[in-house]
Amino acid sequence: MLYSKNYCATLDACVLYPAPLRDLLLSFAQAGLFSPKWSEQIQDEWTRNLLKRRTDLKRHHLNPSIEAMNHAFPDADVKGYIHLIQQLHLPDSQDRHVLAAAIQSRSDVIVTYNLKDFPDSEVSQHKIKTQHPDVFLVNLFDLAPQQAFSAFERMVARLKNPPIPPREVIATLESLNLSKISSRLNESLH
Repeated sequence: MLYSKNYCATLDACVLYPAPLRDLLLSFAQAGLFSPKWSEQIQDEWTRNLLKRRTDLKRHHLNPSIEAMNHAFPDADVKGYIHLIQQLHLPDSQDRHVLAAAIQSRSDVIVTYNLKDFPDSEVSQHKIKTQHPDVFLVNLFDLAPQQAFSAFERMVARLKNPPIPPREVIATLESLNLSKISSRLNESLH
């Protein structure tokens, strides 16, 4: 399927957790390259994990980010998936809610670093694929390079406190195991 606003991607908590990756994914979505999906449970998972690691933050510090995400993408927050969880079989039962949200939202793909937690034998039954965020982002970029690079430029322009040069943003993305999209973005800077 061609990537577009109609191409739905459920974003696992692990790809929402790192702010630079979350920003890039949502910038590509804002540019109309795909329609993001998540659930309250997915939002709770990434924020809970971030709060464990960042003891200087409290839940109220993260609420504005969640509210902004839900405001920017009003159709992203998936509801009515809980009844599906019990019938799903995944290596880690704690991941079933992600697949259930993807099924309920009729997502085409689950974007996750944890590919082994979503075996094709279970996920493909629901006409859903899984993709590493680097593969997902590079596919979007390759299908609409100008649109994707413009989305990246707008994302960098929003980084004002402090401003971060594009190459530094790309280096940060590369450190998140996103070498392919980092390479495409670097090439586009020239």
